[in-house]
Amino acid sequence: MSDIPNHTTDRWLSFRLGGQLYAAPLDQVSEVIRDGELTPVPGAAADLLGIRHLRGRIVPVLDGRRRLGLPETHDGDANEVRLVMLSHGPHLVGLRVDAIGDLVHAQGAEIAPPPPGGAARQDDPVHGVLPWQGGFVALLDVRRLCRLPLESEAA
Repeated sequence: MSDIPNHTTDRWLSFRLGGQLYAAPLDQVSEVIRDGELTPVPGAAADLLGIRHLRGRIVPVLDGRRRLGLPETHDGDANEVRLVMLSHGPHLVGLRVDAIGDLVHAQGAEIAPPPPGGAARQDDPVHGVLPWQGGFVALLDVRRLCRLPLESEAA
């Protein structure tokens, strides 16, 4: 059995983190909202910025840079920072990103395995890379990115 998730989607929402493009499956993006006030959670993981109320739900918000091991300094426009709300089953998790990018169409494109080094980690959220506009975009596994259990483990 392969460790690469079998995504049936060929459309991905790209976003920028630390000068690199990442993308999440469009069918797992519930919405994109402006960054706002968060309530800190004492004793939480270092990459958890806090929680936010969103239409009656309490949503944890992760720092995309910290979660992916990128430098924390943001040299872009602070007005472009957004929260990408990602859904996986009943779970909703926010991810703070530097800026929203384009819609990426992977139809017919060859998705390559992640570069050596990261794939050995069991929780590595990058499951593949896709050539895109002269560079590449790293494709993310939402379940691993948000550290959610497998459906069989959730029962």
